[in-house]
Amino acid sequence: MELSAKVIGLMSGTSVDGIDAALVEFYENQTGELGFKVLGHYEHPLEASLRKLTLDACASKTTTQELCMLNFALGEAFAEAVNNLLGKLGVKASEVDLIASHGQTVWHQVEADKPLSTLQIAEPAVIAARTGITTSSNFRVADVAVNGQGAPLASFFDYVFFSDKHKTRALQNIGGIGNVTFLPAGGGHETARAFDTGPGNVLIDFAAAYYSSGALSYDIDGQMGTSGKIDYEWLDKLLAYPFYATQPPKSTGRELFSESYWLQLKEEASERNLSGADIIATLTALTAHSIALSVQRFGPEGGVNELIVSGGGGRNPFLLRLLTEALGGKVAVRLHDEFGLPAKQKEAAFFALFGYELLRARPANLPACTGASHPVLMGQLTPGQNFSALLARFAVNMLPTPAIPLQHLYLLSDQ
Repeated sequence: MELSAKVIGLMSGTSVDGIDAALVEFYENQTGELGFKVLGHYEHPLEASLRKLTLDACASKTTTQELCMLNFALGEAFAEAVNNLLGKLGVKASEVDLIASHGQTVWHQVEADKPLSTLQIAEPAVIAARTGITTSSNFRVADVAVNGQGAPLASFFDYVFFSDKHKTRALQNIGGIGNVTFLPAGGGHETARAFDTGPGNVLIDFAAAYYSSGALSYDIDGQMGTSGKIDYEWLDKLLAYPFYATQPPKSTGRELFSESYWLQLKEEASERNLSGADIIATLTALTAHSIALSVQRFGPEGGVNELIVSGGGGRNPFLLRLLTEALGGKVAVRLHDEFGLPAKQKEAAFFALFGYELLRARPANLPACTGASHPVLMGQLTPGQNFSALLARFAVNMLPTPAIPLQHLYLLSDQ
């Protein structure tokens, strides 16, 4: 049996700075080895008004009616991202097998005293209708339904792509929220551990927007932070926030590191007579030190050889320097791009992988990382014009459940 598929992965993260779309080709050979290549990537900007509505929803500032309309508006935006990507690549929709849309997280509830729940929107029926392509979506809820935290989902991709026989690696994504995956050398999927480390760029972004009077949505190349001075006494107080000491598995989002939390920090900084640049420098240090604490407190016994950084934080030289220093210079800090897959393509690519794994009826969560009671199939299907043909092609090749999860993923050669 040999299988191939072209899948478009879609992702909008906690920074809500746009929609990442990637067309990914998968090829599975007769021995079950799975290879992939990214055929094209496109970053679709969100209109300012739609971004504001989304951020309002994340902050519980919307009515049910507004949330309903936002779900469909984001569906239109995600569909536009697909069609723009296809136009850019000169690829017809009929050549694509599946869309795998993460959607936009607007609420993620994992506090111990509340029921586990998570909500991603961007209506898949709209995406399927506007593109004609069958769409998979709603991946996180299957993990949450079996008592997982539904995050970090990147741990699955990290394990199958980055596991190494000789090196213990940490995969650190620095998006709006930071998350890490630990991969002990030579270990199986049951040895992987993953969790959210705390704020990535979210607090820095709030500060950059405020102190630039809205001209900036983030600290470009860490320039604002570099010009400031870190208040280490305040930093120590910030690091005493209970989340950082909480044992994994754990996940978080804008529910905890919210705009109201930022406003609280701004008041504290004002009392300390800090400039805007000083505040941004200290919040950048908070991200770096919270990551380092996660490695030191919860990392594999024996330490980590390499920490591989992805996400927008990887484009902030000031943050990377502080991170290297916080790790004591004992861990090699590397960028995701060094491994053949540009970091900006990663999130869209791994949701494309989730879509493919759903077609193969293979579990795509790692319970050791999310806290789920067992592996589950991830995602739901919304029919497009190719639905019958897609099922006719893949149904006969679906594995019996429970299937053994994918063990290894490699990059296909361009030759």
